[in-house]
Amino acid sequence: MTSTVPNLGPDKVSLGVTPTLWWNDDFPLIDIGIPFEQCVSEMALAGFQGCSIGHKYPADPAVLKKALDLRGLKVSEPWVSTYFTIGEKDRTIENFKRQLEFLEKVGGRDIVVAEFGLSSHLQPIPVFTHRPEFTDREWDLLTGGLNEIGKLAADRDMRLCYHHHMGTGVQTAADIDRLMADTDPDQVHLLFDTGHLRFAGDDPLETAEKHKQRIKHVHLKNVRQSVADKVRSDHLSFQEGILQGVFTVPGDPEGVIDFEPVLSTLGEAGFEGWLVVEAEQNPATAHPLTYAKTARGYLAEVLGW
Repeated sequence: MTSTVPNLGPDKVSLGVTPTLWWNDDFPLIDIGIPFEQCVSEMALAGFQGCSIGHKYPADPAVLKKALDLRGLKVSEPWVSTYFTIGEKDRTIENFKRQLEFLEKVGGRDIVVAEFGLSSHLQPIPVFTHRPEFTDREWDLLTGGLNEIGKLAADRDMRLCYHHHMGTGVQTAADIDRLMADTDPDQVHLLFDTGHLRFAGDDPLETAEKHKQRIKHVHLKNVRQSVADKVRSDHLSFQEGILQGVFTVPGDPEGVIDFEPVLSTLGEAGFEGWLVVEAEQNPATAHPLTYAKTARGYLAEVLGW
């Protein structure tokens, strides 16, 4: 099979998937009862090499590692929510340290964070209308805190990757620009999420080109544009958008994102790391294994493996 994008062979990148195809970690009621072992077995069956950590995963790192090793899977990333902008620095740092220790025990490298102070995305309110706009002081609290925990990760040969996210103070391309300008490139890397950026109303390719040297981790998420437009026009919440199907996977013809130029930009920039398929979907209406295999098949076509 011939690749249509350069420099993203299996020697450079690993392909992961998040458990949000099988259940939702932000909204646990979006769940049809799929257990952990079925989820990770289907990840492996679909042809992925790793996965992010979800709320149904074993809390004991030894138990988790054994279950993943059995299926030939690695941990692509754990998640840490930060709360620097609301003065919860100490609690954020302590939680971050615990996750670094967990990550070390399960054998991962990247740790993903997002600032959820003042966020609207978990609340039953319009996600666009109520997203926070950080003050200069809040930006300083965020970037200073990220530099600090980024160094904690770097000191253990790990990488902090910041995840821009709908309903948060780092949602748009302009927000990402400011975050990148005000953080240390050696300590704070960018997790680039195609779906969240398109949902926010920006062009993922432009941001990929602008910040390609800072991108160390990628979430490949597709968007149904008609649903994204409805979320904005009808003042829907983030959860309502998910339930109406705003997100889908690469390779779904209902999605509008063209992934090939984005992946080509990353390949030309020398990207090495995880490409992680993600689609926060309702498993009652979007069969998880079907969508996982659709995404993996699409990536096989584009990457050539």
